[in-house]
Amino acid sequence: MAASAPPAVDERLPLVRLLPLAAQHVLAMIAAPVSTVFLLATGLRLPADRTAALLSATLLLCGAGALLQSFGVLRTGARLPFVMLPGGAAAALFLRTAQEHGAATASGSVLLAAALLLAVLPLYGRIVRFFPPLVMGATVLVIGVNMIDVAAPMAAGGTGLAVVTIAATALGFLLLRGVWRQLSVLLGMAVGTLTAVLTGAPFHHVPGGGVLALPRLFPYGAPHFDLLAALPLMVFALASLAEATGQTVLNSEAVGRTPDPARDVPRTARADAVTSLGAGLLGGTVMVTSAENIGIVQLTGVRSRFVTAGAGGLLVLCGLCAPVARLLAALPTPVVGGASLVIYAVIAAMGIGLLRRTDLTDRGATTVVALTLLAGLLPVLAPEWYRPLPGWVRTLFGSGVPAAALTAVVLSALFARWGPDRRRPAQDAPRVSPSS
Repeated sequence: MAASAPPAVDERLPLVRLLPLAAQHVLAMIAAPVSTVFLLATGLRLPADRTAALLSATLLLCGAGALLQSFGVLRTGARLPFVMLPGGAAAALFLRTAQEHGAATASGSVLLAAALLLAVLPLYGRIVRFFPPLVMGATVLVIGVNMIDVAAPMAAGGTGLAVVTIAATALGFLLLRGVWRQLSVLLGMAVGTLTAVLTGAPFHHVPGGGVLALPRLFPYGAPHFDLLAALPLMVFALASLAEATGQTVLNSEAVGRTPDPARDVPRTARADAVTSLGAGLLGGTVMVTSAENIGIVQLTGVRSRFVTAGAGGLLVLCGLCAPVARLLAALPTPVVGGASLVIYAVIAAMGIGLLRRTDLTDRGATTVVALTLLAGLLPVLAPEWYRPLPGWVRTLFGSGVPAAALTAVVLSALFARWGPDRRRPAQDAPRVSPSS
């Protein structure tokens, strides 16, 4: 009797098929780490050679994370076709922490956040309930707005190039289909770069002639640990459990595996935490699993985790290949700034999408959203309000994302227990169709 075929997620593909499929995953996610590194490098005023080094380290971490998630080692990694990225919101929090307390403190905060995530995973079931769609939606919306505020100066230095990049990206989303549509951000950056070449716009000069790029430990000096300064990233790490839950369930369904959050989500989050520990050592920010590749799995029908493992291998090679990092680091800042603005506007739109899962006719839910937006946007719109306050208050509430996250979590829990609509009869609740 012939042996049964392995599940689709465990299918081993021949190299001639695996390599182009793996490259497709890399192309779909490469704009995110590039734009995140430029965001950090611009905010920290890193010279071009250190920007290239940070980009090499980030690509290396993305690749290592994809390998860990795809293969799974010692219950670390869900053995699902995941790739990994530096968290967009985490990058904003890292940058705020670095600007207010120093880059060494920001690196220490990443290490503390990763350690906290590892420590709380045994309590996963009790923690994740504090981050329902109401909390996540309001927080992600604030994250998007705060990120736009951080990224806007990158585009301001060359508004024309930024506009061309944004317009080309928007046309890609409008006109392209399938996998090509997922590459719209990358294609927009290509059009912006070509425009820069044709108009004579300046490119960054990146010194160095080596071929091998080895990561450098502690590029900002020895990490400094400050629990209060690290609180925003620690809250983000806890909130990432809700995102990891949704992505793990969605990815399990995409590959035809029966979702088992109790088993798989801690493995997904553990790989996130281990890779984030590496990021803290190499000068990066908190790393998270990426949703982009789930769409590719659904579009192509190729469910094998060995494809994303191949993508991880390609990313490691890119990270170790110095000419690749130097080429990417030479891109004009306004081009990457324009791409960043699109990415972070999409993050804000994702927050709105999460809020649609919430019954906003509920007075408590509306109040939670309103006060969360107030707490999250005031530091952007009126930062002068926070200058007279004590330092610990400014750290906690003077940055929009941690203020929004804490406000949403606390108010959501309070209104769920004591809110005016908590006893509303079920028949008064609006009906939601299965397709909504």
